[in-house]
Amino acid sequence: ESLHSSIGLLGISAGSLLLAVHFYSLPRASPLIPSTALGVLLLILSSLLAYAGIRRSLRDASLFLSLCLTISVFWCGYGVVFILRGQGVLNDTGDFCNALVPGLVTFTLALLIIAVVGFLCREVILAMIASAVSLASAHEVATHYSTAFGSSAVACNYMIVCLVGGYFGLGRILYFLTKEKIALPGTDLATKRRTHEPLQSTSGSVNHFAVTGLILNMLSASVFGCKLLGVTGKLFIGQVPWLWAAGIYQIGICILSYRAMDVLMATFFGFTSILKFAEGYCLLYLIWQPEEPSFPVPFLVVFSILFVVLALFLTLKSPVDGLYLLFYVAYCIALACRPKGFFEGGPQGMDVAIFVASALLTLIHLYNVKASAKIPTGKGAMKALLARSSFLMLREGADLHAPYLGYSKYADAEVLAYACSVLASFAITLTGNPQAPLATVVIPWVVVAGGILKLLGGSVAFARGKTLESSAFILYAVMWIIWGLARYGGLYGTTRSFHAAVGIIAFMLFNGFIVFCTLFLNVAWFFYSLTFLLVAISFLLDAIHALPAGYDIAATLIFGLVSFYCFLSALFNSVFEGSCLPMGRPIVQLSGVGGGMTKCLHLPARKASSVKRIADILKNGGTCGIPTDTVYVLVAACNRPDAVEKAHQSKRQAQDRPMSLWISSLKQLEPAKHLFSPVLWDFMEAAWPSPISLVVPRGEWVDFLGMKDSAKYVGTPQSVAIRIPDCSVTTHLIDLVGPIVVTSANPTGEADTTHHNQVYAKLGNKVDAVLCDGPSPENIASTVVDCTKIDSGNIGFFRVGLIPKSQVLQILEQVQKK
Repeated sequence: ESLHSSIGLLGISAGSLLLAVHFYSLPRASPLIPSTALGVLLLILSSLLAYAGIRRSLRDASLFLSLCLTISVFWCGYGVVFILRGQGVLNDTGDFCNALVPGLVTFTLALLIIAVVGFLCREVILAMIASAVSLASAHEVATHYSTAFGSSAVACNYMIVCLVGGYFGLGRILYFLTKEKIALPGTDLATKRRTHEPLQSTSGSVNHFAVTGLILNMLSASVFGCKLLGVTGKLFIGQVPWLWAAGIYQIGICILSYRAMDVLMATFFGFTSILKFAEGYCLLYLIWQPEEPSFPVPFLVVFSILFVVLALFLTLKSPVDGLYLLFYVAYCIALACRPKGFFEGGPQGMDVAIFVASALLTLIHLYNVKASAKIPTGKGAMKALLARSSFLMLREGADLHAPYLGYSKYADAEVLAYACSVLASFAITLTGNPQAPLATVVIPWVVVAGGILKLLGGSVAFARGKTLESSAFILYAVMWIIWGLARYGGLYGTTRSFHAAVGIIAFMLFNGFIVFCTLFLNVAWFFYSLTFLLVAISFLLDAIHALPAGYDIAATLIFGLVSFYCFLSALFNSVFEGSCLPMGRPIVQLSGVGGGMTKCLHLPARKASSVKRIADILKNGGTCGIPTDTVYVLVAACNRPDAVEKAHQSKRQAQDRPMSLWISSLKQLEPAKHLFSPVLWDFMEAAWPSPISLVVPRGEWVDFLGMKDSAKYVGTPQSVAIRIPDCSVTTHLIDLVGPIVVTSANPTGEADTTHHNQVYAKLGNKVDAVLCDGPSPENIASTVVDCTKIDSGNIGFFRVGLIPKSQVLQILEQVQKK
């Protein structure tokens, strides 16, 4: 953590030093640092700051995250503007001013908010850096409108940042050289939170990335708000860097919000990223044509409906956030009412309102994350209201975002993926002018919504174990991107018709396979994939110039309505208990693995609560798949004969491969120590814990473990294989349950199971739960040693696995020398 803090703050200091040198040399005929070089360096530093902020945020939610990401966005857009100036795109002084001011205004206010919260919460170092960069931005705005303000004031503020960074660097050096004995005040950021703030869970209660997302909304709104208020003189290509930097970072915030298990805000940030790319596209369009592009009204109406639905659900979590989304509802309606969209006064007026609302919400969110006394936002009010209802119950608890198979670090992104299908389908209902395809704003809606964000949804679905759904989302995303660019980007013509038709047919074949597979998934997915096949057919007919009038609109409307139902269903099922809007049962029901609707629990091994739940299942007679120091195994409590018999039958255990016995410590065998020979006992002490299973003579010691009727399934009448695994999760589980009976988590004769997803795939509903830890540390099973004749000095090997024979013999030799 201290490393990432140091990288972040020293990176800010380095960038500030560059800017200080630039502004000190600005009155000269030629600045010391050329504009292009300065822009490239700022882009590199912005990437470094984003990395430091995100990596630190994975362990620690603090003001540091907001500061790093905010300055990272600032320098990203700022750097591109300087590159444009260095390349001669912004030669005119007025153009350079119009390009810079919207971003400077935004980050002056955003960093001021961060500074105020930092001072209130005693984060002095971060607050001083934020306030100095904020003042530098404010002075830079002033220099563009009045010659009375010199650039030296800007440079002085950046030098303050350098001095604070130097103080921090000195503090860290002293901290490490004195082995943590000397720490300058405010420089031990990595340990400050552990001693002063309670650790907050990342289970979805707080989304610490929301602050940066709100600042990005301020940035895009500032570009058009400044034009309405007369702060800037025109809208042009120089402001595109701010808009597209905001769009790119907003997609990143969307992903990180899924990481924070906040489905609703992640979906919202995905929606706003689409708007930002569309805004940048409209300003970029002015390069090719002097007239402003027109907007498809059906798309904007549908977009406003999606915002309304999302606002209603977000109100259940936080009424203040839900009301904030209504600004975007009004924004989309204003865009739909004005033919020139972003260039009209109505939408620009809404941008001003969004800017103010985003600033207020940034202050509220940031303060509530850091302060013990919270600003009331209405959280819990709707929850208390719904608690009185017997129809709708909010989903809560540890399994709120439990994946289908395994564990995932991300919440489900299907809500966003379905919504993007709705947006992409309604975006292409407007045919447009074939002679001027770019004159209608379609590409951002189709490529960003239908393509990029759906790729995001498919990637998250894959991480959550939904292989079929992820494959479909990714396939459809590729189709939307290619078709959107070809059809609405002016790349599609008569000479390309045949090649386009061949490609579409290939997509249709893949989609046909997906339609077949969805027969075994559920009804909603079957119609979702089938209606997309209708859309693909319309693409094909259009490519070969045989499209019947109205067919494309009908196909896209049907697909859009089915997608909208899936969107509502996913939204309801992610917020409320039960299936308010069911996706339906499989049309074709399979028997065997995966054929039932009841799925076994998949719990993350990194949580102590998960291990406790697995222990409770085992105590109650269940069988579970668990990770070990080698491969995954199937286990049952040895004092539950019914569970041991179930485990024996579930994997069709062969008689020549008996089940083994695992313990967590030799203390569990202490009462029966006198029944083991001294050499064998010393050998067990020397060999364990390790991936070595010892086959020892069967005796009365078995009764001390309470095996009862389970004993007939363990070992042979002459011997029993016993082991202490070298895995903290497994030994902790044994401490909770007692000795366990173990067998490999695969049917006899098949390969070992090396991932938690394979446990359910191989054993199906015959296993009650799986403790998930990703890929197994090894792909080789344990070494099985025959110790039945160890008293005579001889051992044998039933199987040489992870531990080589030479190492086992070396252990025996050391024991014999005692």
